[in-house]
Amino acid sequence: MIRFLSVWCGVALLCIVQGCATTGTSPSPQPPAQRAEIAPAPNGRPGTAVASVPKRDANGSSVSPRPVTVDPDETCIIEDEEAETAPLPPGGKQPALARALYYCRLAQAHWKHGDLESAIDTLDRAYALVLSVDPGNDADLLQEKEDLRYTISKRILEIYSSRHLVVNGKRNEIPLTINKHVQDEIDSFTIGRERDFFADAYRRSGRHRVRIEAALKEAGLPVELAWLPLIESGFKVTALSPARALGLWQFIPSTGYRYNLNRDRYIDERLDAEKATRGAIDYLKELHGMFGDWTTVLAAYNCGENRVLRTIQSQNINYLDNFWDLYERLPRETARYVPRFLATLHIVQNLSRYGLADAAVDSPQRYETVTIPRQCSLRSVAQTTGLDIDLLQELNAELRQGVLPEDGYELRVPQGEAARVAAKVGEIPVYREPPPVVTVVRHKVQKGDTIETLARKYGSDEKSILAANAMRKAGPLPAGATLRVPVTCPPNRAVPPAASAKSASPPKVVEHVVRKGDTLAELAKRYGTSAEEIQKQNKLASPTLKAGQKLRIAPPTPAPAAKPAAPKPKAGVYAVRDGDTVYSIARRHNMPVERLLALNHLDARSKLQPGQKTDPRPKTTCFLSKQPYNGLNFCLTYRHKAHN
Repeated sequence: MIRFLSVWCGVALLCIVQGCATTGTSPSPQPPAQRAEIAPAPNGRPGTAVASVPKRDANGSSVSPRPVTVDPDETCIIEDEEAETAPLPPGGKQPALARALYYCRLAQAHWKHGDLESAIDTLDRAYALVLSVDPGNDADLLQEKEDLRYTISKRILEIYSSRHLVVNGKRNEIPLTINKHVQDEIDSFTIGRERDFFADAYRRSGRHRVRIEAALKEAGLPVELAWLPLIESGFKVTALSPARALGLWQFIPSTGYRYNLNRDRYIDERLDAEKATRGAIDYLKELHGMFGDWTTVLAAYNCGENRVLRTIQSQNINYLDNFWDLYERLPRETARYVPRFLATLHIVQNLSRYGLADAAVDSPQRYETVTIPRQCSLRSVAQTTGLDIDLLQELNAELRQGVLPEDGYELRVPQGEAARVAAKVGEIPVYREPPPVVTVVRHKVQKGDTIETLARKYGSDEKSILAANAMRKAGPLPAGATLRVPVTCPPNRAVPPAASAKSASPPKVVEHVVRKGDTLAELAKRYGTSAEEIQKQNKLASPTLKAGQKLRIAPPTPAPAAKPAAPKPKAGVYAVRDGDTVYSIARRHNMPVERLLALNHLDARSKLQPGQKTDPRPKTTCFLSKQPYNGLNFCLTYRHKAHN
């Protein structure tokens, strides 16, 4: 029986592959037909598919539907006479593979008749069946599984290349896998160090999950994805990662803009749970259209589709793959990400088993909106209406500074309070910007500096610089002299004066007495330096040390001994706001003003124009609209030092 199934699967697989080869290029998509329904035949063999295909005249107009019987075998070339007459095995060692083969042939028939949606849907079923097969130690069965998976994946790619389809939400179930990796995460969440984190995140999920599930259903995506924010942010709307990913769904700024999550001085829509959910759904749809497997989609959501594609391509196999085959090749954080999500699904579906049956859940957020036609602060709204300021901030988390935009805003208020707030809108005081903060910067005059160039460089004015330095008029400045430059910064974004180079205390020199067993490498690690530096400082002819020998060791920085080397400075684009200066931007990103000017091809005399935007890559400049973008005047490239 095993040998028969192996021969039958191999011959049928050859039929599928050659069935495509005999047709030449991929069939041109026709107007979709009705979905074919599968009816089991009385002889135990999966039944033929009957579809109603619209009949069209020479002009392509519909005449009348005609029933067409699609034999699942019609796209195959049978080379084995015995196999041609043999029925599909009703049972056997792996009936799942037999059923998957049948779905492959049925998908080919759908595709041939232009019903691409049904073809994709049927191939999804076949792929799920193949993934459910555990070949164990059976090498032949493993080979059959891999060959069939390759064929299905190749067919999916061919169909997608003939016509772009969006995810339709049918047959998109997330496989609830359980293995060692998933079990480890279950243990961590339920009996390990993350038990409190999971309980708190589960409690917070009640505030948003109802709306997220409704949005997922409307989009045709698995509702289980509503638990993804538990892994992403612990259901904290204001969660911020070291990589600057923000909000419930942890969008970085660039991905947020990609999915219409805007950001300006007053608003960051990544912090709006509903808007971010819509962006996440669009992103997940796009990823599913790319990979077709939800576990791989989740990995791509975490580390980016390009990283996953590179990992797949590194295997020299250009087809959709199963996440667990990629597990060892992905970054550690991503490799854990999918098991953590699957562990979450196991736990929330079996709360009693894991001792969480009595876990509390917050009530869903319920609110109404009120149009506020002018700029005001949330605090003034709370004081005028008597609403709780913390609740207002939670409902309007996208307001970065607790201040409404200048052109009006749809303010969220607790359910039942809209009428009362609307009646008091006229009493809410208009927001007044606090006075700017003025600080003084000491500038060491360089050759070619003038009062005019310094004023432009620091965003100051000539009269203020002259007054600060008791100068009557602008004249030549002696190189090396130090001038006081008043710098005005907007409130909440004041930049502290830079510490002078002399104020930084030099690293202390340590005298170390060599003990038995000491080595240069061990001492270098202990004092945060290098063996070569110690050898150079002490003029050692040999790296061999003697007990009692005295060494002078000057650590290069005051960092801890085992501190790793600082990462390479990162480049990025900074959106300039009203009141910013070149100096304040440079100080904010911990870089010299000269470097900032050089990166953006500017000099001290340059004037920045609204709409100017620079590419993160050095020496590349592009000019966009002359109008401010999202309230921003222009952008500057910066390259800042990493802070440890």
